[in-house]
Amino acid sequence: MSREEQDALSRTALGVFRLNGQFLAVSEELARPAGLTAAWWQVLGAVLREPLPVAGIARAMGITRQSVQRIADLLVTQGLAAYEPNPAHRRAKLLTPTPEGRAAIARIDPGHAELAARLTRELGGLEAFEKTARALERLSAAMEAISASQTPPPSPG
Repeated sequence: MSREEQDALSRTALGVFRLNGQFLAVSEELARPAGLTAAWWQVLGAVLREPLPVAGIARAMGITRQSVQRIADLLVTQGLAAYEPNPAHRRAKLLTPTPEGRAAIARIDPGHAELAARLTRELGGLEAFEKTARALERLSAAMEAISASQTPPPSPG
């Protein structure tokens, strides 16, 4: 690996870490008036289109199954989500939003739409925003491919 490649990796990692912090902060602000946290919003958002098992949510979000399980259980306790039987797996129930959960997510939508519009303007239009999203998706797919074929790196010296 060349020094330039290492520098590019370091800059990318630091940029992603910073971006993650920025997204978490703004997500907390958007979710708070709806009575949610960013983490609750993230898990509820993952099951809006279709119910998913906790392991499926964790894979889609790139976080641990245990973290999703804790949040899912809290959402169920709060009446924002429910577990339903999974025809594909008897023990891995599916998480689905309740009407109250869907209503909480709907309360976030105006702020979410405003942020999307502001980011679109700041990035120079929808085409530039889409290009940015595709670059991040490519980066994520590349990291996933490396992880899937990972052999431990050689130890130095």
